[in-house]
Amino acid sequence: MKKQVILILFCLQVFVSFGQGVEQDSIGTEVVDSLYREDQFYFGVTFNLLFNRPEDINQSGFSGGMHMGFLRDMPINKERNVAVAMGLGYSLNVYNQNLLIGEEEVSTGVTTFASLSGVEYDSNRFTTHLIELPLEFRWRTSIPETHKFYRVYAGFKAGYLFSFRSNYKEPGNQIKQTDISSIDRFRMGLTFAFGWNTFNFYFYYGLNPFFGDEATIENETVGLNAAKIGLMFYIL
Repeated sequence: MKKQVILILFCLQVFVSFGQGVEQDSIGTEVVDSLYREDQFYFGVTFNLLFNRPEDINQSGFSGGMHMGFLRDMPINKERNVAVAMGLGYSLNVYNQNLLIGEEEVSTGVTTFASLSGVEYDSNRFTTHLIELPLEFRWRTSIPETHKFYRVYAGFKAGYLFSFRSNYKEPGNQIKQTDISSIDRFRMGLTFAFGWNTFNFYFYYGLNPFFGDEATIENETVGLNAAKIGLMFYIL
């Protein structure tokens, strides 16, 4: 987990430095583009939460995410301060919690779920990697002469979870799972971002749970809907 935090902080520093350099170059030019677009790379870091949890399932430690991609801006009014945008992105997320994901029998590959409440263990988390298709409705105070402006972006993200890995560790034992039949790999969520210039607050709420109805703990559905709160950096 420490390596992942260091990687996130390093990428954040690189993206912010790159964004500041681009902004300085933009301010120094005298050319004004009346048909400008806010085509942007984006980079975000979030704190991840899990809702719709069974009674004995709780988060523990830090759960974080790193998100990046590109959005194509398409203004829809004459002033070009209202637009829609579509793009392509990648999302890495880590969730530390006390849900044990195991197998009933290796021969059958049946996935089992259990609560680790009251159990001593070193760590337990699952990690997801997604390809995402963001769609945003945008309002901003931008003008052709400057790239510093207020923005409010509301949108929807569709994604595909192409990699899932759960990892449980205790003294003398480790359980890893990557092939979970009950997981819903097609992800859908609502997004909202607002802020000034490069720095923006970002919110995401997943509309569908990670696990289907067949995933249960003592007849209670596992569920788990993701929510993310953090910062999003838009780089022209």
